[in-house]
Amino acid sequence: MVNQRWLRIIPLCLIMYTIAYVDRTNVSLSLDPTISTMMRDLMMDDKMKGMAAGIFFFGYMLLQIPGGIMASRWSTRKTISICLVAWGAFATGCGLAQTFGQFEWMRFFLGLSESAIFPATTILLTQWFPRTERARANSLWLLCQPLAVAGTAPITGVLLDQYGWRTMLVLEGILPFICLPFWWFFIRDHPREATWISAKEQNDLESTLSRESRDLEPALPISLWSRLLKPSIFAMILLYFLHNCAAYGCIYFFTTSLGSRDFNGLEKGFLLALPYALTAVLMLLNSWHSDKTGERRGHVAIAYLVSGASLILSVLTKNNFWLSYGFLCFAIPGPFVAMCPFWTIPAETLPKNLVGLVIGLVNAIGSGCGGFAGPYIVGWLKNEYHNTDLAFDLLGAGMLLNVALIYVVPKSKPRNLASSTDLIESL
Repeated sequence: MVNQRWLRIIPLCLIMYTIAYVDRTNVSLSLDPTISTMMRDLMMDDKMKGMAAGIFFFGYMLLQIPGGIMASRWSTRKTISICLVAWGAFATGCGLAQTFGQFEWMRFFLGLSESAIFPATTILLTQWFPRTERARANSLWLLCQPLAVAGTAPITGVLLDQYGWRTMLVLEGILPFICLPFWWFFIRDHPREATWISAKEQNDLESTLSRESRDLEPALPISLWSRLLKPSIFAMILLYFLHNCAAYGCIYFFTTSLGSRDFNGLEKGFLLALPYALTAVLMLLNSWHSDKTGERRGHVAIAYLVSGASLILSVLTKNNFWLSYGFLCFAIPGPFVAMCPFWTIPAETLPKNLVGLVIGLVNAIGSGCGGFAGPYIVGWLKNEYHNTDLAFDLLGAGMLLNVALIYVVPKSKPRNLASSTDLIESL
């Protein structure tokens, strides 16, 4: 009875957002001057490289909150369909850019067109999967992030070697248009709208999800600003900012950190792909155990701890290439492995009418600002010191700080013992 949901909703979410992450992977490899001519063609230095990678996130944060509100109050299916059209147009536009300024604008509008995707998809899953399944549902669709790198980095490397960065970006920019009809005809916003599940399953899902939503409503009215101005919300924003600084600072400068070894595009693609393949496995294991135990914060903390320590150790062992690379393989998974249980927390600790707003707010500031700051800081420090050592040390320290910050975030109540008043007061 549950298989139809897992086989229909999750794969399309996975494919759709995998395409979004292709836009990060292909630019990461395009900006490597040893395998691509982009930096030379657009007359870029390392600081401009960080700007080109990061400006995407200026646009990306602008529609996070409106996107979350639109998805929760209007339609996740329609919101994402509109985004697919826009991001396909601007993704191909990146490959057609002739100057650095044109490329910056295309990246900015690409980020803007993708900005509603994350909160809308997160809300879609809360409308289809009860809390006992939610971390696994999050982990399966968020596999798109490591899979986009692990699966497409070698292909992107070959396209760069054979056809150049412009043709590669145009070809990969067409993918959202291919995904659009499948998304429009196969996805529905709520179980009650789906004709492909039984009436019994519709009723069971709707009643379970409604009951979980009612359990989170406060006994007495609480103003919106009182809910938003809680330390836990600020902790989530800062935590997700540092999280994304590390995630994107690493991906855009990963191949640069490999040193001066003479790898071609395909080889660098595989070296980039391996830690993200490991990430996919660790995401599934961590989310499965989080759902099994019902515990969220500890599963987030251990992922950040391993990531931060490994990133710092990769710098300390840089004279041994393969040992340093091995530590990087365990540093990169941390933000992604933490993300699955982390994004279950808003839906398990907040009233329904606040979930979309908080997800949009946290992702807008955390992902938007962090996604810009990470690559920009790494690029700036590399330009100053001619290596990524100090930058990666700072990113690792941020991951270790997140170990403490996650315990400021409210704890999910036991599944059958949640008290609405206590839950809201805990925020």
